[in-house]
Amino acid sequence: MSIKTETIRTDNFSMDFFRFGRGARTLVILPGLSVKRVTDSADTVAQQYVSMTEEFTIYVFERRNDLPEIYTVRDMARDTAEAIRALGLRDICLFGASQGGMMAMVIAADNPDLVSRLALGSTSSYLEEERCVALDHWLTLARERRSEELFRSFGDLIYTPEMFHLIEPIFIKAAESVTDDDLDRFVIIGGGAKGFDARDDLDKISCPVLVLGANDDKVLGVEASLFIAEKLSGKPGFSMHIYEDGYGHAAYDTAPDYRKRLMNFFAGVTGYETEKAGL
Repeated sequence: MSIKTETIRTDNFSMDFFRFGRGARTLVILPGLSVKRVTDSADTVAQQYVSMTEEFTIYVFERRNDLPEIYTVRDMARDTAEAIRALGLRDICLFGASQGGMMAMVIAADNPDLVSRLALGSTSSYLEEERCVALDHWLTLARERRSEELFRSFGDLIYTPEMFHLIEPIFIKAAESVTDDDLDRFVIIGGGAKGFDARDDLDKISCPVLVLGANDDKVLGVEASLFIAEKLSGKPGFSMHIYEDGYGHAAYDTAPDYRKRLMNFFAGVTGYETEKAGL
């Protein structure tokens, strides 16, 4: 499998994306913060979601190409929604992980005509200072060009120790190919999450929502997922699942049933698990 990177150009910017699958429905995936571009891992992403390709044509978007010096999550959400519309996509299922989830909830709130179902993985509706400890450390390492330390810290925090032990050599190898441009881009995109607050936006989300979190999330904490659940639990079609210890912040990569839960939700067959939410 070799997935081609494409570029959508609007009057305001250009944005890279890739697509795969042949289904009649449209799924848009917004990935979280990463040092390397997600398009560099297009084949890996496509393999992860191969079980959904009969039902969906799947689009995965980067952030815009020419980044301004300050680029907030709301800016990212606005530009991504513009790119989605420019491609002629409508009635989409939208899945955002981590920072991508922050973008996704803003897109769904501001574009109710665009999003039919919304899934949020390991994300938060706001970032106060105490939730920025990991992010601040990563930004410092990137500014100081300490690529290997950045990759080690990134992997150590988003994965469980057992999982990171298995993939650590891959992370270290990837660090060797990081450029100064990669690190500068990481600093701008990561810094754009600082001060993010979409708590008031949650009330504007009208489509069904699935929240997926993890008890052992060392980046944002499970409380971030539970807060979103508390705010959205009364809305029609809401459902959630909190993973027990063993999957970490990157449960979207490590939990073996994650894609099945997404598929069930987008098909409208999942239920709200109140025992895990504590609501």
